[in-house]
Amino acid sequence: MILLTLRNISLGYGTQSLFDKANLTINSKERIGLIGRNGTGKSTLLKLINREADFDSGDFERTPNLVISKLQQDIPRNLTGTIFDNVAAGLGEAGALLSQYEKISHEFETNYHDDLFQKLTDVQQKIEAAGAWALKQRVDTILSKMNLSPDQDVSTLSGGYIRRVLMARAIVTDPDLLLLDEPTNHLDIETIGWLEEFLLSYQKSILFITHDRTLLKKVASRIVEIDQGQFLSWECNYEDYLKHKEEQLSAESKANDLFDKRLAEEERWIRQGVKARRTRNEGRVRRLEEMRQERTERRVRLGSANIQLQNLESSGKQVFELTNIHHEFEGKTIINDFSTLVMRGDKIGIIGPNGAGKSTLLKIILKTLEPTSGTAKHGTQLSVSYFDQQREQLDESLPVFNNISDGADFVMINGKSTHVMSYLRDFLFTPERARMPTKALSGGERHRLLLARLFTRPSNVMILDEPTNDLDAETLELLEEKLMEYEGTLLLVSHDRAFLDNIATSTWVFEGDGQVDEYVGGYQDYLRQKPTDKLKVDSEKLKVKNEKAKPVVTKAKLSHKEKTELAALPAQIEQLEAELLSVQTTMNTPESYKKAGELQTILNTAYERWAILDAIK
Repeated sequence: MILLTLRNISLGYGTQSLFDKANLTINSKERIGLIGRNGTGKSTLLKLINREADFDSGDFERTPNLVISKLQQDIPRNLTGTIFDNVAAGLGEAGALLSQYEKISHEFETNYHDDLFQKLTDVQQKIEAAGAWALKQRVDTILSKMNLSPDQDVSTLSGGYIRRVLMARAIVTDPDLLLLDEPTNHLDIETIGWLEEFLLSYQKSILFITHDRTLLKKVASRIVEIDQGQFLSWECNYEDYLKHKEEQLSAESKANDLFDKRLAEEERWIRQGVKARRTRNEGRVRRLEEMRQERTERRVRLGSANIQLQNLESSGKQVFELTNIHHEFEGKTIINDFSTLVMRGDKIGIIGPNGAGKSTLLKIILKTLEPTSGTAKHGTQLSVSYFDQQREQLDESLPVFNNISDGADFVMINGKSTHVMSYLRDFLFTPERARMPTKALSGGERHRLLLARLFTRPSNVMILDEPTNDLDAETLELLEEKLMEYEGTLLLVSHDRAFLDNIATSTWVFEGDGQVDEYVGGYQDYLRQKPTDKLKVDSEKLKVKNEKAKPVVTKAKLSHKEKTELAALPAQIEQLEAELLSVQTTMNTPESYKKAGELQTILNTAYERWAILDAIK
């Protein structure tokens, strides 16, 4: 079934044309990975589909009553209220009634009086009139399955958990098409794993943008590429797309070479002497004019980025030595007795949950933060380049090139003076794009500009904190290649599993309770090496910040009794939901409110038990 069709869509901003009479059809139950170079219009396409922006020309057809929901790329600032309030907000006016009901119900439990009872009755009647009781069940079910505490204040949550709240709000409307713009941003590896499983189990259509190649490989059943103003559809997964794309580029290159050769021959013929021109074939002349026009209109494919890292003379053999590093913050142990020796040429990946202390450890290593106890020693002849996406700032008002050179025309790259425009071209900025205000750049282009500025600084030690966010696949792969070739020492914080596997020679892992362990190799190597007693069910590890951890299930498989229990739980949950709905629709006494509360508690327990057993099976 076709959900929507974009036909002959064109859109441009100023002198830049994003889409040129492009066509796209989205069908039901598709998981579409949207890819393309930074700045080609991926986020803009999601805005067009979600009706947040309009196109210059073309047609947009959609099935009647199509429900579309979008998870935006950036986390909104200053979110307030409980998790329940924020998720229910996705339901509009009905959600506002449900939030009001939740607030009054909680107050009613501890402060019963006639006026409050009347308020509760009034809002209950409004919910009935709106037919919103079933929607409350949907909110409760989603919160339970996503391990979110409804009464938790969002102001206490980490960026990763706020991302999960926003995901819950996006899906609470049960959309026919879910739009996701970089859903893994701000998520740690554990939560990204949860997201993968959620998207694979989602029964509606998904159109998503991601720089996470592992997620793309696992989730996408179809690839749509934005290339030269067109939407190119590949009815395959990402790995097959890469193979077909390579074949297409090879065939396209050969066809262009043959065309250019024939054009050159025709140009030589038309330039022959006067006699030849008197007897020339007019049809052949017209064909030459057509070939010239075709060559003029052929869009030149933007080449690959040409990233260069500047190496200084080697540092000393020992780069960093950490001895019994212990650090506490507000009485909580962040790092507990960590010792290690970093040698010249090491490439170390650092992973762990959000808020575990990765950035704190980097600050201790850089000596910008004193540990509670222990010592951090630096080796000799160190020149450190440090990339922190949150700290690095661009001047939005300046042209792009001024954020590289501070107004100078040239930069020094590996001892050679290079014009700033030429240097930016290596990072895929055309001269026109380089002269634009920085505020006009897409998220991926900003990130590429930050890296371009960083790499103007010679170093023999690089410390990179999440360098891969929002980069397109081609630039990401080239960055990987250059970091592998880098002769200096590298410390890398990343949640990109493929990136870590391709670069890291060893991995530091924050295991919890301040414990930091070291493993040889990248992320997959760590998974193979970690002790089995450290294995934890994902649904147990993904808990709200500051919430007391629940007991960890460490069984390798379910017992016969537990299998029987798991098989019976869906029917039990369905029965409980029906009972609760029946009570909620007829509530008019204090006893009925008490009964509803008891049923909700039992239902939540059943949800949690189902999540635990289902994760082990």
